[in-house]
Amino acid sequence: MRKLAMQRARTAKSPESAWFLHEYAAKQIADRLEAINRDFLRPAIVGWRAGDWRSRIGLSHRCTCVPDDQDLSLNDDEHDLVILALSLHWSNDPVGQLIQARRALEPDGLFLAVLFGGRTLFELRTALAHGESRIEGGISPRVAPMGDIRDLGDLVARAGLALPVADSDDLQVTYESPLVLMRDLRAMGETNAMADRRKTCFRRDTLATAIGHYEDQFGDGSGRVMATFEMIFLSGWAPHESQPQPLRPGRATTRLADALGTEEHRGPGGPRRNRDSWQGCAVGGLDA
Repeated sequence: MRKLAMQRARTAKSPESAWFLHEYAAKQIADRLEAINRDFLRPAIVGWRAGDWRSRIGLSHRCTCVPDDQDLSLNDDEHDLVILALSLHWSNDPVGQLIQARRALEPDGLFLAVLFGGRTLFELRTALAHGESRIEGGISPRVAPMGDIRDLGDLVARAGLALPVADSDDLQVTYESPLVLMRDLRAMGETNAMADRRKTCFRRDTLATAIGHYEDQFGDGSGRVMATFEMIFLSGWAPHESQPQPLRPGRATTRLADALGTEEHRGPGGPRRNRDSWQGCAVGGLDA
């Protein structure tokens, strides 16, 4: 993680405008906390800009702020709220960090995280791959891969958190040019820090081809280009006996047919839906 640490150190001179994505993500987390009818008295924020997040969210100075190291400096059962602040996408062991966050929570404590998802910078990834393949005959990992919302939601449950929820928000940002976008990524410490990244700089003709493709395919019609930042939000609760529990199979008290407002017909193959009153829907790629 030495490369990542160097990238983050360079942001010390970045202007305040470079942190607009952090500001947006922190506001979304603050809105989620406001919707919960509960006062959090022992919160903790995990992230390399945790102190800045504390003020953006409006948490008290009693809030514990720790960096997003591999081993989180949090004591077990000490916090009623743990927030992972736009840093989990850089973790080499995301499940391990989630487990540590869950252990730091007291029973019925809340876990929240926001991170970049797999659709982030897909325009830039596409353009750079096009440039390299056209000019150099191959592609290299110029943009770090990021997790899919389904996989990330599963990680919350794997970490032992109850009532897991994952949702996402695609934030569309326009830039004067792809070069300005790359400059912004550097200013916010989000350039590629993968160990197997290509260490050499772009060839001029490769970069020119990539920029041309970006402008052709992802222009907004006014001379600017689009960039997508997918924000994925994760939440879960430390297990507690007061939380809703799933019923054991066979203990349901309400029929699915009643909930759907249809009739249940039994035939040789067992129960079937009345397709006149419910036309079906696509589930898992199959016509249900």
